[in-house]
Formats: sequence, C-alpha cells, structure tokens
Amino acid sequence: MSDEVKLSHTAALILKTVQAGYCYGFDIMEATGLPSGTVYPALRRLEQAELIQSKWEKENKALAEQRPARKYYKLTRPGEHTLAKAVERFPLLQHMAKPGRG
Repeated sequence: MSDEVKLSHTAALILKTVQAGYCYGFDIMEATGLPSGTVYPALRRLEQAELIQSKWEKENKALAEQRPARKYYKLTRPGEHTLAKAVERFPLLQHMAKPGRG
C-alpha cells in the first residue's frame, strides 16, 4: 500500500463516519445519507486498501435480536493517517460525523 492514498470525498466521509463510531453498513448509510450501492463497494475498497478492517459479530447475538449478523468496521492505523490527510484536503470533514457513538 502506498503512503499517499488519495481518497475521494465519499471515501473520506465514510472513514470519518467509521472513526466517529458508526461501524456497520446500515449505520454508516443512515449517518451519511449515502445509498447502499455507494457505501458497501466503498467499504470493500477501503478494506482492500487496509484502511479499515472488519469483523462479523457473533451469530447468536444477531439471532437474539432477530436480525441478520452485522459486519463491523474499524479504522486501522494507516486508515487514521490517511483520514488525517483527507481532512486537510477536505476541511468540511472536520465538522461532519461528530463522535458520540461507539
């Protein structure tokens, strides 16, 4: 992976949202207003770039809550570094996806 990963505004927004504690796909969609056709492919690309990592929740927890299992995402160290650079490039991100979850 290159040290200088250039993110689109959308990818940077998704990283910022994950950093703020919105950690599964539908939660990210609700927080950003982005559609699933944008969020899920972006999450796959960000994971392939090693900027986020994912982990499936335990099946019994999902069953207890009568819903499908969720795949939870979190930023990696390279993801944190790349997001910091993206916030410099897209200053409006500083004011979006405020922490308060997680």
